[in-house]
Amino acid sequence: MSNFANQNNDMGKRLRIIISGGGTGGHIFPAISIANAIKDKRPDTEILFVGAEGRMEMQRVPAAGYEIKGLPICGFDRKHLLKNISVLLKIWKSQRLAKAIIKEFKPMAAVGVGGYASGPTLNKCADMGIPCLIQEQNSYAGVTNKLLAKKAEKICVAYEGMERFFPAEKIVLTGNPVRQALLETTITHAEALSQFGLSPERKTILLVGGSLGARTINESVLRHLDLIESSGVQFIWQTGKYYHEQIKEQLKKHQPLPMLHVTDFISDMGAAYKAADLVISRAGASSISEFCLIGKPVILVPSPNVAEDHQTKNAMALVNKDAALYVKDADAPDTLLPLAIKTVEDDSRLASLSKNILKMALPNSASIIADAVIEMAENMHKY
Repeated sequence: MSNFANQNNDMGKRLRIIISGGGTGGHIFPAISIANAIKDKRPDTEILFVGAEGRMEMQRVPAAGYEIKGLPICGFDRKHLLKNISVLLKIWKSQRLAKAIIKEFKPMAAVGVGGYASGPTLNKCADMGIPCLIQEQNSYAGVTNKLLAKKAEKICVAYEGMERFFPAEKIVLTGNPVRQALLETTITHAEALSQFGLSPERKTILLVGGSLGARTINESVLRHLDLIESSGVQFIWQTGKYYHEQIKEQLKKHQPLPMLHVTDFISDMGAAYKAADLVISRAGASSISEFCLIGKPVILVPSPNVAEDHQTKNAMALVNKDAALYVKDADAPDTLLPLAIKTVEDDSRLASLSKNILKMALPNSASIIADAVIEMAENMHKY
C-alpha cells in the first residue's frame, strides 16, 4: 500500500476535496453550491478552493465560508501576441504552485467548474492520480474544460448533445447548480412588489444585465422612456454599477417615472424574480438555469462579447423549444422594449413560456454532483 493511501486510512473517513475555477459569477455560484451540497451530506469534509489571483472568487469564496488559494494565472491576449510571454510564465508558475497546494492538502477528488485556475489545478490532480470531475455550465463547452475532458472521470453538463465536445461515456446530465436562496424564497408576489415600491395592479418587467450591467439593455430602456411612461407596465431596472451614475444623470432630463424602479444592483434576486411577470436578461448559463427552475418567462439578449458566442447557443437551446424569446444584441435598442411590453400583456403567451421553460429544469443539480464527487473520493480512499 502506498504512503498516500496509508495517510488516507489513518485520517479515517474525513474527505478532502479541491474545487477550482471562477472568474465570473456563472462559475463561482455553481462552485459554492456544489461545496455546500457536499458539506450538507458530509459535514466533516475539508474543502479547499483554488482560484485565480485578482478575480472575483478571491472575495466571494471566503464570504461563503470557504478557504481559497490563488494562482497567478490569466488568459491569453489574442490581440497582443507579445504579451503572451508573460502569460506563459504565469501558467508555468501556476502549475508549480498548484502541485505544491495539492501535495500539502492531499485531496481525494477534484472538481473543476471552468475558468483559468481550473486548468493547472485539475491537470496536476489528474497527473498525481486524483480523480477529477468537471462541470460545464454552457451548451458550448469552454476551452479549459475541453482540454481537461481527457483526464476527467466524470463530466457534469447542463444541456443535451454535449457528446460533440466530450466522451459520451463520461457525461452525466445534471443541470447547473443555482443559488439556493432563489428557490427557497417565501415572499409573495404582492410582498415582492411592495419591497420595490411598485403596484400590484400593473404587470412588471425585470431588466438585469449582470452585476456590472449590460450596455445594450440599458440603451434599450433609455431609448424608450416615453413608451415606458405610456405603457401601463412597471419596471425593475438593474443598471449595473458601471453605468448607474451616467443613467441617473440622463433620467434627470426626463420627467419623473414612478413606474420605473432604478437600482445599480439587486441583492435579493429571489424577491426581484417573484415580483416580475417577465424578465429581460443576458443568456449566461447560471441565469438560464435559474429561469428554468422557477419557470420564469424571459426574453434573452445574448452578450456578443463572450468566447465562441456561447450565450447565443445557450439562448437558442431554449428558443428552439419555445421556452424563451430571443433578441439579437444589435437589434435590442430598437425592438426589445416594444416586444417586452407586448409580451407581458399577453397572459396566454406568458403561461406558455412558463410551462415550456419549466420542462427544461433539472432540479437537485448540486446534490447530484456532490454525490458523484463523494463517490469518487470514497473510491480513492479504498486504495
